[in-house]
Amino acid sequence: MDTVTLIHSKEQDSLPNRSIGAILIDVGKLTPEKAERILRLQRERGMRFGDAAIQLGLLTQADIDQALSRQFDYPYLMKGESKVSEAVVAAYNPFSAQVETLRALRSQLMLRWFDADLGHKALTITSPARGEGRSFLAANLAVVFSQLGERTLLIDADMRHPRQHELFGLDNRNGLSGVIAGRATATEAIQRIPALIDLSVMPTGPTPPNPQELLGRQPFAQLLQELAPSYDVILIDTPAGGDCADGQMVAGRTGAALMVVRKNVSHMSAVRSLTDRLADARVMVVGSVLNEF
Repeated sequence: MDTVTLIHSKEQDSLPNRSIGAILIDVGKLTPEKAERILRLQRERGMRFGDAAIQLGLLTQADIDQALSRQFDYPYLMKGESKVSEAVVAAYNPFSAQVETLRALRSQLMLRWFDADLGHKALTITSPARGEGRSFLAANLAVVFSQLGERTLLIDADMRHPRQHELFGLDNRNGLSGVIAGRATATEAIQRIPALIDLSVMPTGPTPPNPQELLGRQPFAQLLQELAPSYDVILIDTPAGGDCADGQMVAGRTGAALMVVRKNVSHMSAVRSLTDRLADARVMVVGSVLNEF
């Protein structure tokens, strides 16, 4: 909650381009008449706009926080107002302890891997087995990178058990499989996430009979090269490493992987085995995440 308090102090001290009232009118939370009532009380009592609105019962604290997030270019969503799953906690509750941990992970990845000058823009997210939280982490990590202002693309390369189109409420008719097979363009497959500035997702698309062969084809490598100039960060969700070699194939293209393991679920032997296979493929494991969520 300290972060929220800091943002509220900025409401008084900064000179933003648009007022909170204007933002709330634009998104349909206020009518001009109600905004005028709030402004009148604000002037009479010497109060902040948000405090006056809450006192009048015209807005909630959540409404004010949402407006402030837009005013300071730190977008997040309100529950019930988006198709994005509430499992994407970074999109709905950016000031929680969970998301603070994700921001710390983001900082480590910025230091350890992402470097445009070195061509380090893409990172594979992998795990030894299913159910360890790999897709959950990839989705939330993509959100926190976009909230930093990084142009972020999340690619779902798990063509066996795709999740990202469900997490973000997206149409899965066009996606990665179609692009690699030459049946769709990247522009057709990439979908922007409304209200989350700088975040785009490429779902898997139709499930192919030969995902490993598709990911091993040259068009996938060419796709990553073509996308690189348009994005600062590209995160790729992959199938469980213990089930197939798809993730290893993808990691070979990106050059680096982040390992996700789950407390009291992952087996050390499986973690070591996947780490060894990635090393054999000359993939840098930039770190591992112990998922307790």
